[in-house]
Amino acid sequence: MRLILATHNPDKRKELEAILRAEMDGTVEILTLDDIPVGEIEETGETLEDNALLKARAVFEETGIPAVADDTGLEVKALGGAPGVYSARYAGEGATYEANVRKLLQELGGTEERQASFISVIAFCEIEKEAQIFRGEVHGKIAYEPRGTNGFGYDPVFIPGEPGDRTYAELSPEEKNENSHRGKAMRLFAKFLHSQLVVEQH
Repeated sequence: MRLILATHNPDKRKELEAILRAEMDGTVEILTLDDIPVGEIEETGETLEDNALLKARAVFEETGIPAVADDTGLEVKALGGAPGVYSARYAGEGATYEANVRKLLQELGGTEERQASFISVIAFCEIEKEAQIFRGEVHGKIAYEPRGTNGFGYDPVFIPGEPGDRTYAELSPEEKNENSHRGKAMRLFAKFLHSQLVVEQH
């Protein structure tokens, strides 16, 4: 079976591919938009689910290959759930990771209420079947300043409840994938895909 990862973000693509390869153990051929270019897809949905479905369907319709798409948001309690669906463009369209992190820390200031949740939604679209949705969520808190050099996005300021008091950016890629919101969602998807492959083999 062939799958295409429906993202233009090279960091997200690398992480999704690593998780999926580890979970599927070579049973699927994983393609990316580097292999089959697709035009830019505007994320106009009002929820993470909307955007993930929008991307998966657009890539599937253009390529004819079953497509997997992710949309991820950071929800901070003290900010009323912001940045949420606007996480990637919190500091404006085309904002850098650093600009988004800087705005987040400025908005929080010195408040001690720093609870946050990182949420990933995976959408899977394939021919003649309803799109499937898989959701992963990790609760934690926002650090007072960036720490660590691994990862991307808000990783330097998000401290998951486990393991310990390190930010995502202080974890190795393997540790992060084992415990992350995206890892949880992708493992649910992989479990579904395994079940589908077993049915097809019989």
